[in-house]
Amino acid sequence: MRHHKLALCEECYLEWFPEQTKRAIERYRMFGPREKILVAVSGGKDSLSLWDVLLRLGYRADGLYIHLGIDGKGYSDRSLNYVEKFAARFWGASFKVVDVKALYGKSITELAREKLRGRKICSLCGLVKRHEMNRLAYEGGYDAVATGHNLDDEAATLLGNALRWQAGYLARQAPVLPSTHPKLARKVKPFCRLYERETAAYAILRGIEYIYDECPFAIGATSIFYKEILNQLEVHSPGTKLQFYLGFLRAREEGLFSKAMEGLELGECEKCGQPTTAPKLCAFCRLWES
Repeated sequence: MRHHKLALCEECYLEWFPEQTKRAIERYRMFGPREKILVAVSGGKDSLSLWDVLLRLGYRADGLYIHLGIDGKGYSDRSLNYVEKFAARFWGASFKVVDVKALYGKSITELAREKLRGRKICSLCGLVKRHEMNRLAYEGGYDAVATGHNLDDEAATLLGNALRWQAGYLARQAPVLPSTHPKLARKVKPFCRLYERETAAYAILRGIEYIYDECPFAIGATSIFYKEILNQLEVHSPGTKLQFYLGFLRAREEGLFSKAMEGLELGECEKCGQPTTAPKLCAFCRLWES
């Protein structure tokens, strides 16, 4: 790990990685040892590694898999299979499955065909996942929702938002997004300071089986392009991604984007009851009613 000027053997790495995660949890006050955590798992290396680490650290962590019905090569079914394998092999851990088509009548693929209307399918997918994560967290009495976003994800998102100076998005990007409404779950990213290569190494060394394929709808996504640019910078200057992200967090703590969140008031959706800034229906319910 050139950015850390550090090289570790397998045994030491499997101690170092959870310790780094624990430091991030404590540094950003994500959650305490007695709190109940819902881990959003996709079947990929990051989310399964996060679930594994939290359980190893002794946290009360349950999994949540959202079956979106992405049918390219049976992607959603295969992803769920990896989640089931993990739960059975490693911890017998508890996890919930939300089947979007069974619950709402259409898969994300079918929904995209009918209602995309020029929007990118990733934004549609994100809307559905955020709604369901928040709903299950509230209904299950969870204190926080944890996602497996790593440093590469965060740096790519930051680059995209900074290139357009999207102040609202920049203001909301953080290791912890606190709850601003009784029905809105706290969102946390314990892997935000760990490189993607580091989470992949952890999964391999722990023997965690995960889906290697990218989501078929992610092909050509701008986030992948931004990651490639950042990877080139990292080769020439190790630690670029980490310093880019940490510098942003320092600026954020100093109030650089605080005005972007002023005057933001949340009400409740008239249909599902979840928090929303819209006057009547939240974006999720408008999607299904349009």
